[in-house]
Amino acid sequence: MSRLLDDLSATLGERVRTDDETLARHRHDAWVLEELHDLEGRPASKPMAVVEAASTDDVVRTLRLCREHGVAVVPFGGGSGVCGAALPGSGAIVLSTRRMAGLVALDEVDMTACFRAGTMGIDAENRVQQAGLSIGHWPQSVELSTVGGWVATRASGQLSTAYGSIEDVLLALEVVLPDGSVLRTRETPRAAAGPDLRQLFLGSEGTLGVVTEVTFSLRPLPESSVGRAFHFASFAEGLETIRHLVRAGWRPPVVRLYDPRESRRHFREASPKGRAMLLLLHEGAAAAVAVETAEVTRICDAAGGVAADAALVDQWMESRNHVPSFRSFLQQGVIVDTIEVAATWRRVANLYDRVTKSLAEVPGMLAATAHSSHSYRSGTNLYFSFAVKPADPAQMGAAYDECWRRTMQATLAAGGGIAHHHGIGRVRRNHLAGEIGETGVGLLRAIKHALDPQNLLNPGSLMPPDPK
Repeated sequence: MSRLLDDLSATLGERVRTDDETLARHRHDAWVLEELHDLEGRPASKPMAVVEAASTDDVVRTLRLCREHGVAVVPFGGGSGVCGAALPGSGAIVLSTRRMAGLVALDEVDMTACFRAGTMGIDAENRVQQAGLSIGHWPQSVELSTVGGWVATRASGQLSTAYGSIEDVLLALEVVLPDGSVLRTRETPRAAAGPDLRQLFLGSEGTLGVVTEVTFSLRPLPESSVGRAFHFASFAEGLETIRHLVRAGWRPPVVRLYDPRESRRHFREASPKGRAMLLLLHEGAAAAVAVETAEVTRICDAAGGVAADAALVDQWMESRNHVPSFRSFLQQGVIVDTIEVAATWRRVANLYDRVTKSLAEVPGMLAATAHSSHSYRSGTNLYFSFAVKPADPAQMGAAYDECWRRTMQATLAAGGGIAHHHGIGRVRRNHLAGEIGETGVGLLRAIKHALDPQNLLNPGSLMPPDPK
């Protein structure tokens, strides 16, 4: 492999990094299981090298050289993924997009902005806000993730109930395919020019191509913003209230319902025991916000909701970007994680019951809770959290696997979808056929083989191992 490193260095110079510090930073993403392995003294292998691409042309040349040498390439953005999608191993090249950062073009008439894929989400949002605009996409990892990563994981943000997820704000893409060819989709508000090729790369987790530029369709910054909070007798009653308000056509950007245990954990002083807290944020044109706030309040009142202090919404807004550290829990012998799934309205209450009851049976379970934070006309998501402290700390990994297995099985049994916005990675890949079927997995493999016949682009992520 020294020949490949020589060729890369001759082509890209100092952008090819082999120092221990850089390699160590790119061994894995933020998957808690790899954090556990680090703590246990068995860290993931370092990659062969990290290529810090500074342009689309750098990506092209890297992919062509790696294809020529038959070496795997793992795209790497902010490294904030939590499902193990980036785990290169010792024989791979990591292709970092972080040097490909910044604004390419901003059009205030068309309300579009094109950014290089390695731009951090918060930097992109701050830049368009200077023009009085917003992307409207605000994942909790907005300060840690890149815009290219948003596309690769098919991300969703905290304001999605009104503004949609990444697929709804994405206008166009530039992608380098595994053979080094470049695809650029057209900037048009809608097209009927055959299948939408952008969809191939949304959620592809770097297995089908490397995103190099992202163009967003923007929206004006809101003229008015109003927060409201209510608590309900049960989580099921809160979910039913959300169904009614969404059915009526109201779309507050934030519609966030916590089950009773999470409500007490986050809002102990304001949330009576056994009650489910609902946070709402209405924003937009002042006249529209006034009408929406009044009508949604009427729906909540009619459903038995009890008004709580609206300052709870401000409290949540101030802390919403905080991403907790797994390490502090692991050092106490506790392994924690979150698992986001989704279901239609008829199925969601049953799904919640199945998952929480199943998780409660895991030995050492300290808490298994959930909240809903992304709602749609036909259903909503559930964002489960668990914390387990096995009697033997050496069993944390086994307990973690058991929690994921139970959640995936209970979700599928209830008719839900196994991933809402964090993607598949390695933690979910063996459950993928349960959702899309063996035919669906076969179709993904066929697309992968057509674009990447040598299986060099991020192998091991997204798709379960092919038994053939």
